[in-house]
Amino acid sequence: MPFAIEADLILHNGRIWCGREEGISNAVAVWQGKVLATGSNADILSLKGSATEVIDLEGRFASPGLIDNHLHLIATGIAMGFVDATPAAAPTLAALMKGISERAATTPKGGWVRARGYDQVKLDTGRHPTREDLDRAAPDHPVMLTRACGHVSVANSRALALAGISEQTPVPDGGVIGLTDGKLNGFLAENAQNLVKAVMPEATTEELIEGIERAGQHLLSFGITSCMDAAVGHVAGFPEIQAYEMAKVAGRLPVRVWLTLLGDPGVSIVEESWRAGLVCGAGDDMLRVGGVKIFLDGSAGGRTAWMTRPYQGEPDNIGVQMLSDAVVEQVVKDCHDRGYQMVCHAIGDGAIEQLITAYEKALAANPDSDRRHRIEHCGFPTAEQNARMKTAGILPAPQMAFIHDFGDSYISVLGEERGVASYPIGTWMRMGLKPSTGSDSPVCSPDPFPNLHAMITRQTGKGTVMDAAEKLGRAEALQAYTEYGAWSQKAEAVKGRLVPGQWADIAVFDNDLLEAPAATVLSGTRCLLTLLAGRIVYDAR
Repeated sequence: MPFAIEADLILHNGRIWCGREEGISNAVAVWQGKVLATGSNADILSLKGSATEVIDLEGRFASPGLIDNHLHLIATGIAMGFVDATPAAAPTLAALMKGISERAATTPKGGWVRARGYDQVKLDTGRHPTREDLDRAAPDHPVMLTRACGHVSVANSRALALAGISEQTPVPDGGVIGLTDGKLNGFLAENAQNLVKAVMPEATTEELIEGIERAGQHLLSFGITSCMDAAVGHVAGFPEIQAYEMAKVAGRLPVRVWLTLLGDPGVSIVEESWRAGLVCGAGDDMLRVGGVKIFLDGSAGGRTAWMTRPYQGEPDNIGVQMLSDAVVEQVVKDCHDRGYQMVCHAIGDGAIEQLITAYEKALAANPDSDRRHRIEHCGFPTAEQNARMKTAGILPAPQMAFIHDFGDSYISVLGEERGVASYPIGTWMRMGLKPSTGSDSPVCSPDPFPNLHAMITRQTGKGTVMDAAEKLGRAEALQAYTEYGAWSQKAEAVKGRLVPGQWADIAVFDNDLLEAPAATVLSGTRCLLTLLAGRIVYDAR
């Protein structure tokens, strides 16, 4: 008599989307953390044993756990303790300054006040806050207010003084120090921000672990079970690796993480990681070393993404080129030759051109037909660049939440024609480039519903349609958030679909993401249940 496996867990009586090709099942059985079978209620319930846990989904919609293709997990957890400067929390300059003032009132004099999330286009003033604004709000504290994108900050006089920044300070390569009428206005972009960050207190190991845990639990509340930490080393250098390992050993790593190693010259942790044996693929399905990241430009909304044509109203501004061609090509080649997948930040078409060229040269010198080098964000590619990506096997890794949060800003700074054409995910899907999606949190909230809404409608938060030809179908959007997220990490064999043998990472929602009205997907959807390896790790039922 053959041995019959009894499921550890069965979810039944639902609409379970197993993947774009697999479609809908009514039930799924889990055994030893992985999917045992999917099918009809009757077939799957036949696998029930005396110890099987059974969950009635009561008709609700379930999918593979979502995969955020690019966020900053530690930074997200730490930023959750900052003053909330997002447009929702602080729609006016007065409200923003009030929040900073209130935080200063509860912070010992001389202690740092951090805030993040503003977008000058959405403020009532239509401009960046200034050093003077911050001085009035918190005269006795150093303050650093960071734009949503993370590529621009504003510092007050105390922060600038602590950093030793004056009107005579040399501007760092790849940076901007703002002046108005020859005087510091507090504006710092790209590498210039590091001057202030260098005099802030360093995060302790416990603070790093707390950030991992806090942000990971937050992701689980949205049905996100996997993510890529997009610049490990950016907050505290190589000790972030230790923090991740300690969090995992202590049971404080809530989600699966693919670690991207910061590779920028001067702050790179690649050499230390290489010496420690942290090569691409090292680890397990809970915590694995992924690719290497360098920054090639800034953000479009902050007017620092490197474009080949000037920004609207600024004929001399094409953004910021962070590194020379020679440096980019050398870093890419060195890491490629060591076996690393590259996952580099490039938003403007100038930066995308520089990066594709570097990838092509590295692949020509040392061919690998399945390396899957990625272009993080990839906001404003040309048709010719898309074709070269296809030929070279390069993956676009956009964050479609940007359309919802920043689409109107793109039109404002680039004009209608270039703005609406940004992040052409429909084109990429039709070309077979397997685009994934994410949030870049804390740049945007990791909340997946604005992201999904933007993919299926191409609407901004204000309702502007950003080129309807780039819309995705519902199943395509979910595929980007699951299967293609796994593909971008070379993990498609173990997660991203609900098929036998893959991890039983499952999210249950109170709306049918394939059928519910688009407006309801955006504003009326909640995650009710999240499972990681068949264990309930979030329950809002």
